[in-house]
Amino acid sequence: ISCTLLTLLVLSLWPASGQRRLTQKDIDAAVLKSLETLTLPSPASRAQAAIAPSVVRVEGYVTGKDGVEEAQHGVGTGVVIVDSGIILTNLHVVAGASRIKLTFSDGTESGASLTGAQVHNDLAVLQAHKIPDDLQAATLRSTADLRPGDQVVAVGFPFGIGPSVSSGVVSGLGRTYRPKEGQHPIGNLIQFDAAANPGNSGGPLVTMDGEVVGIVTAILNPSEQRTFIGIGFAVPIENAASAIGMSPF
Repeated sequence: ISCTLLTLLVLSLWPASGQRRLTQKDIDAAVLKSLETLTLPSPASRAQAAIAPSVVRVEGYVTGKDGVEEAQHGVGTGVVIVDSGIILTNLHVVAGASRIKLTFSDGTESGASLTGAQVHNDLAVLQAHKIPDDLQAATLRSTADLRPGDQVVAVGFPFGIGPSVSSGVVSGLGRTYRPKEGQHPIGNLIQFDAAANPGNSGGPLVTMDGEVVGIVTAILNPSEQRTFIGIGFAVPIENAASAIGMSPF
């Protein structure tokens, strides 16, 4: 309980002149009553609040047949990892795009340049052309102590709707995902069951502390429908950070 709240509780019970003084038992009872009636945010809500300022909507556009008109190439998610406007997303979100558009959490819109790629992990590095005031980079966390059953949250723009939040657990580690025929498999992935759909690609997978442990990259559906059935994959943040030549830890 915060010091401010405790102070207000004590003052509200402080006796007027001539009344008996508060005892420790009175204070304990007041604190207990407050804890019983106060609605605290859920762990997933706190995680979302921590990561929200660093989540970015990523849109790719291609030039139309007339050479002028643009068509939307795809919608995905990105996460700010350096406050100078460096953003991680999935390569398949922006591959082939002639123009990349970013929308930050405060509504600021910006173009972006593709400055790096890690094809074997389906990762892309973007540099925003316009940087919002007080842009916040996400906090990165090592996956060394990540375990199956740990709670995680995925934040992104599934089917362009969002930012949307889903929660679940780590289902497994060291997984391998095999994309469409002809593409190289992606290994050493985090498997998770927080709902993810097209548009979540490139978004952060975070702990209940709001720290990024992975970049959402794929979903598995044996029917080959582009909908979530409970198996998602994320590239560990150590691999993702190496796409820009940085070690986060």
